[in-house]
Amino acid sequence: MSETDSFIEEVSEEVRRDKLFGLMRKYGWIGIVAVLLVVGGAAYNEWRKATDMAAAQTLGDTLLRALELDGDAASAAALARINAVDGQSQGLVNMLVAAQKHAAGDDASAAKALKRVADDATQPGALRDLAQLKLVLLAGNDMSADERRSNLAGLAKAGGAYRLLAEEQLAMLDIDEGNTEAAIMRLKDIISDVDVTAGLRGRASQLIVVLGGEIDAS
Repeated sequence: MSETDSFIEEVSEEVRRDKLFGLMRKYGWIGIVAVLLVVGGAAYNEWRKATDMAAAQTLGDTLLRALELDGDAASAAALARINAVDGQSQGLVNMLVAAQKHAAGDDASAAKALKRVADDATQPGALRDLAQLKLVLLAGNDMSADERRSNLAGLAKAGGAYRLLAEEQLAMLDIDEGNTEAAIMRLKDIISDVDVTAGLRGRASQLIVVLGGEIDAS
């Protein structure tokens, strides 16, 4: 390589280097911002996870302390004062409040707590269904037969988390109305369902026998 060619190569290299440095000075901040965003995002996610875990632990400790108080009324009062950090956690708190209020003999307050969950569209469907089922059971004969049947029929829909328990209560309603044949048919459908639990199958089978029906051999 001649001295001229070597000189031209060195000049070209310097020009490329100057262009590179110029681009870095002009656009280098973009890379810095991108790195900061990645690092900051990871740090925020870790902080959020730690915060959520700490909040869940705090709520759990608070619930345990409330439930360990002497007397159902005292526990219910302590639970009612809890404000959970999110709506779903508050739904669980309200379910516990309802249980303690019922145990303390205050069914009116228990029903109010259950209704708050059942009417809250932000709660998971399974939790709302459970609250609605408990409302029907809590009301008993204080709720009209038509209203009970309507509520239970909604819970017994396909895919419902508590559909078989709702069907069991519908069978009991059939019995109350003197419709033994319908009750037996409903109970047989329950025991033949693939999702039936052993306890529910046992109750349904016993009730069929008591009503004078026969359990189909399987």
